[in-house]
Amino acid sequence: MGQTMQKEPTQAWVTVFAGMAINLCLGILYAWSMWGSALVSEVTVAPGDIITDTAVIVAAKATDADKALPGAIIVKKADEVQRADKLKVKLGSNPKEGYTLLSDIKAKGAEFRAGDIVTRAGEPMTGLNQGWVYLNNAEAATPFSLCVIIFALLMIPGGKIQDKISPKFGATLGGLFLAVGCIIAGMMQSYTGLVIGFGIFGGIGMGIGYAAPTPAALKWFGPHRRGLIAGIVVGGYGGAALYIGPLAKYLISTFGITRSFVILGILFACVVVVAGQMLKIPPAGYVPPTLAGAGVATKGSTITNWEPSEIIKTWQFYALVLMFIFTTQSGLLIIANAAGLLAKTGAKIPFFAANAWLLVSYGGFVNAAGRVGTGFYSDKIGRLNAYCLNCGISALCLFSLPYIIGSQSILLLFLAVGIAYWQYGGGLSLMPSFAADFYGPKNLGMNYGLIFIGWGLGFFMARLGGTIKDITGSLDYAFYISGGLLILAVILAKMTKRPMYHGETAV
Repeated sequence: MGQTMQKEPTQAWVTVFAGMAINLCLGILYAWSMWGSALVSEVTVAPGDIITDTAVIVAAKATDADKALPGAIIVKKADEVQRADKLKVKLGSNPKEGYTLLSDIKAKGAEFRAGDIVTRAGEPMTGLNQGWVYLNNAEAATPFSLCVIIFALLMIPGGKIQDKISPKFGATLGGLFLAVGCIIAGMMQSYTGLVIGFGIFGGIGMGIGYAAPTPAALKWFGPHRRGLIAGIVVGGYGGAALYIGPLAKYLISTFGITRSFVILGILFACVVVVAGQMLKIPPAGYVPPTLAGAGVATKGSTITNWEPSEIIKTWQFYALVLMFIFTTQSGLLIIANAAGLLAKTGAKIPFFAANAWLLVSYGGFVNAAGRVGTGFYSDKIGRLNAYCLNCGISALCLFSLPYIIGSQSILLLFLAVGIAYWQYGGGLSLMPSFAADFYGPKNLGMNYGLIFIGWGLGFFMARLGGTIKDITGSLDYAFYISGGLLILAVILAKMTKRPMYHGETAV
């Protein structure tokens, strides 16, 4: 049995849990779905519901007189439409045609059918959200997508800040950008404000802030603990999905869109800045504790600290980026469609059909657990084995999802989706550990920032899945493609061994 040569100092664990607290706040990205749903108002046409020239009428309240109105159009909506001439419709028979003004469609004598979509995009909001205007789906998706792209890109300078200045400075700067971004997004009350505030400033804040805690924490620990430590720190980001969605929904319904942005932005920024002051890197000459006989995780790690300019000259760097893309794409495909999957699978069970958020919250829990759990057993069985195990099992689940959805098995759906969430979360603890094992801990901030580009590129699958669904009416082919990429990930991982530095030999 191996023995610990020394214990990590208290500051090491302070840095770990301060980093987890920071990520619990930077997970504000998960709140976007709540803002997005509040900013978009649309409904799919259902038989028996009615829209007239002047108002939208709930089916249950529709009278025979309503149904007899000339030119009455079938639709379902609880709200009244202030201006019928601004109401837009997307024909379900040909979704590529996009949204068209109701008045224009009626002038052409077009008929409405079940599957058509009515949207209030462009119509001013009232009540708590007075001053805002409803957005279409593309507009609502843009700030989120932009935030993700900038998040991924800013990990590179954020990592350099962590390595060359301090993680404390990086966290503080990230928190300030996040606060300013949320204030801009809320106070401007416009699509432009959302793009500038949440998309640009929020993305900068998240990227710089996220780059600070994980490398700082890993520098205190030896290879035998890297998986677990990375899992705990990034587990905060995954765990944010458990509470940020309900919290954002409460704030939006109670205080409105504007104040919800301001409240969350300032609150989370304060936590990030305060927790950031607790982040420290080890002093010069510090040697992390080691564990004799620690096994495959320790044996697979380098004793050399590579410079960022050196790692991009190794083919293993590009392999790690591809591995990150592969492990990310499948999880994001599920995350983007989780609510819809439960609604479709549980269509015959009113409770699940009406509470599709249950799968989203469950997924957030498993996502967080997968980060810690995968990190833990990767220290025992090795990063490579843990990566291949996660990807292989998740691939089987993705291949089986069309059957599961068709069989309407709620139990199997939760099992398959849970494994996909676990794999996605696990990848986010494995990749910084791979980076430290391959290239050393000293320059981990920027080195991992470069590899993190793979996470941003992995978002392609969510968009591809939407396109496939528009064309085929289902996500079946998207699941098959995603599962196939996970199989490729296993093959690539098996081929990828850590690089040797100038004559270094494998341990």
